[in-house]
Amino acid sequence: MRTYELTCIFRTDEDNFTKGKEIVKAELAKHSVKILKETDMGTKELAYVIKKETKGHYYFYEMEVLSDKIAEMDKHFRLETTFLKYLFVKKEN
Repeated sequence: MRTYELTCIFRTDEDNFTKGKEIVKAELAKHSVKILKETDMGTKELAYVIKKETKGHYYFYEMEVLSDKIAEMDKHFRLETTFLKYLFVKKEN
């Protein structure tokens, strides 16, 4: 198991934010991810317009997961419309 960080940027309205968090939680649970830390970073101004949005709600996860599961989760997240952006980063130990 390796440690990864996942940062998600959701749309700012409460419905999309809540739905997006639930989708992420379900996907992480499906792949037996151990969440080490969750941080709600709040709403921030985006550096550039993404999908006609100028603000995004940032949410951060630190987790332990098998490397091959990242690609599977990436495929699923790519199709989601509740995300503006997301990024998986392998954390150095």
